[in-house]
Order: sequence, then structure tokens, then C-alpha cells
Amino acid sequence: MELLRNSFIALSVIPVFPFLLVYFISIALKRDKKKSFLLAMDVTTLFLLLSVSALFNNIFQSGFGFYLILLIVLIAAGLIGGAQNRLKGKVDGKRLLRAVWRLSFLFMSVGYVLFMLVGLFKYISQVM
Repeated sequence: MELLRNSFIALSVIPVFPFLLVYFISIALKRDKKKSFLLAMDVTTLFLLLSVSALFNNIFQSGFGFYLILLIVLIAAGLIGGAQNRLKGKVDGKRLLRAVWRLSFLFMSVGYVLFMLVGLFKYISQVM
């Protein structure tokens, strides 16, 4: 159990590794690059969620990072669900979850790079 926990933490620190791992294993098994890329995105979103929330908490000395991301994801789900309801008259839950999850990957990837750079500059300024 300890090995599983430590592996999960290590993969959350640098979420590029689980993305590449899932992508290449999926290509080796399925030989479909598009589906492999989407699967790697879906798996990596979980690691990005943990990593970005930890970086947010570290930069701003708060414990609110995870809840802020969760709030933003829920608002996005509400907006996309409302748009689906207006356009088609019903909400397709599967498509809604997939859209929100993949948009989360996009925005958390940007947030990861941004917070990593801010954290790095903050650390360098403290050392000097």
C-alpha cells in the first residue's frame, strides 16, 4: 500500500510522466494515436488536479486550492449543461462529463506551467 501511495505522489509531482506512460502503453496495445492521446489526457487530468491544487496551496499559503478547482469545474459543468439544454432540449451526461474533464485537462495544464514558473521564481527570489 505504501508503494502505491508513493507512486501516486511521484506521478502527481510531474504529471507529464503519467501522460507519456499511458500514451505509449496505449499506442503499443491499441495502435490508435487519437484514442491513445485522449486516454492519456483523461488519466493525466487526475494527476494535474492534485498537482495544480498543491502548487496553488504552496504559492498562496492556503488550503483552498483543491476546492477552488472543484468549484471552477462545477461552474463549467453547469454552464456546459445549460448550453446543452438550450441547444438540444436535454443534457447528455456522458458528453457533459467528457467535455468538462477534457477542458479541465487543458486549463490545468496551463495552470500547472504557470504555477510551476511562479513557484520557481518565488523560490529563487527567497534563496537570493
